[in-house]
Amino acid sequence: MLTPAIDRLATVYLFHPLGRMVAANGQPRIPILMYHSISEDQITAKHPYYLTSARPRVFAEHMRFLHERGYEVLSLTEAVHRLESGQTSPKTTVLTFDDGYENFYTTAYPVMSLYGFRATVFLPTDYIGNEPRSFNNKRCLTWHQVRELHRAGVAFGSHTVTHPQLRSIGPRELAYEVRHSKETLENELDSKIESFCYPYAFPEHDVRFRLILRSQLEESGYKHGVCTILGVTRKGDDTFFLKRLPVSSRDDRSFLRAKLEGGYDWLHRFQYAAKAFKDMLT
Repeated sequence: MLTPAIDRLATVYLFHPLGRMVAANGQPRIPILMYHSISEDQITAKHPYYLTSARPRVFAEHMRFLHERGYEVLSLTEAVHRLESGQTSPKTTVLTFDDGYENFYTTAYPVMSLYGFRATVFLPTDYIGNEPRSFNNKRCLTWHQVRELHRAGVAFGSHTVTHPQLRSIGPRELAYEVRHSKETLENELDSKIESFCYPYAFPEHDVRFRLILRSQLEESGYKHGVCTILGVTRKGDDTFFLKRLPVSSRDDRSFLRAKLEGGYDWLHRFQYAAKAFKDMLT
């Protein structure tokens, strides 16, 4: 098993330097950072690339680092437009937050707003109510908070209705999860919803399922989406299943910089092989 220590050492001291030496000059690319919860209560994970929770002080340091390094933080929609037009810069990134936890409102957003940073938050709509509800034993945003954040410029996208593993459900359930979540968000925000976020590990090796899901997303009116495929997103990637970079409390400045500059992309091959092998055994 790949340990967090090996994961970081290989990225910072081997693959990041190698990648900077051979990187194609001017290739359009944008790193999309993936967070979940921002709190002292950390979520554990079996593999280091599933770690996506950060303590408040670490998250604040991440935002300070982006500001000091001169990064422009875009919404996901704007990032997709820039990638498609080829108008990107090396100092551009996207912040995404899955699951709609209340600590985005109480902890993450106040820090981001100090620097004028944007964010895209993906909501599993059954866990968002007029009164606080919980998901994974954590309080989620309320619709009042969501509307307040939306007015302040935070972008929202669908994370399905009930957060299932979409590959394991039938066609009717898949259509419901994809369409009804979008309809709910649009009704609550009185705004068009274009972004979708796949819950759980994305089965990228299952070509048939990818085609089914992509067709469903297009028919439902989505324009783009993100998933858990590791790496920096580049022009030409499937805009419905864009890669992301997991970020957590163990990301110091060197590790975060390496991820932003493509030094973490090497791990995708191991991630793909692990998913394919697991699928063979089930």
